[in-house]
Amino acid sequence: MAEDKTIENRKADHIRICLDEDVSFSKKTGFERYELEHCALPDVNIGDIDLSTGFLGKPFNYPFFICAITGGTNEAEKINKTLAKAAESLGIGFGLGSQRAMLKDPSKKKSYEVRDVAPSAFIAGNIGAVQLPEYNIEQIDSLVSDLRLDALCIHLNAAQEAVQKEGDTNWQGVFHKIKEVASSVKFPVIVKEVGNGISGRVAKELKECKVSAIDIAGAGGTSWTKVEQYRNNSSDTFNEWGIPTAQALTEVRQEVKLPLIASGGIRSGIDAAKALVMGANLVGFALPVLKPATEGFEEVVAYFERIAKELRTAMFLVNASNLEELRRNAVLKYI
Repeated sequence: MAEDKTIENRKADHIRICLDEDVSFSKKTGFERYELEHCALPDVNIGDIDLSTGFLGKPFNYPFFICAITGGTNEAEKINKTLAKAAESLGIGFGLGSQRAMLKDPSKKKSYEVRDVAPSAFIAGNIGAVQLPEYNIEQIDSLVSDLRLDALCIHLNAAQEAVQKEGDTNWQGVFHKIKEVASSVKFPVIVKEVGNGISGRVAKELKECKVSAIDIAGAGGTSWTKVEQYRNNSSDTFNEWGIPTAQALTEVRQEVKLPLIASGGIRSGIDAAKALVMGANLVGFALPVLKPATEGFEEVVAYFERIAKELRTAMFLVNASNLEELRRNAVLKYI
């Protein structure tokens, strides 16, 4: 139980630090190097612009995904319920935080149970890639089946583990375990980074693993090495380590045709539009909705309504009435 308590304390620390400290990368996402060409004569009614899409067989009202934030604590339970309720109301996706705490201590399962407030939303479970070898396929399957989820995210956080004082740094065999899981379970498996980016080379390896989708989670948003620095009062040497989001997205889309989530420092509807033009199927948000989630459901909904309004405006200004036209009509220039 001592290890379980350590996990719970670490998750509580992560929430506190993300709320109270500056944990963002200093370097940019790379989207600032691109501009969408303005269309001075759009042939679109902004009120008719359609932001709906689909992802892994599920309809979305907006191309948005709430990326994994937390789990395993009482505070996490409230946050997850709020975010899931917002996802249901908006018709978008939501990813739970790492369910390792639930596997270690079944009493923590409650902090991940969200189907009562989100009966139809796309909800993904979550487990760390480096922890996969600790569990058999039946245990991993239970992360999805016990909570009636739609998919499982396997997160890659090698940089965070490397600087975390309790970090797991033996990654031998992790690739083969991901392949085993993706080949054995009946639900979609999404592999995601946590903010250091996925390269084109690694994306090709993941495709070989038969994963269903990738979240490139590039550098430019939350730096989890910086979060761990606050926890440990340790060196800041690796705080800026990672592949900028725009670069990661470009590389991965060139190498694979899998559905992609672009996350990592996306902070506006214009960022979202650029990511969608560059090949993302969805855009992901985590840190920007953490504080609203502690304040209430309405605040989370209001955040996404603002992003949706900005995205719709950007689409109007590039003469696109839906996401397919956005990808076809928009001219994205490197500046």
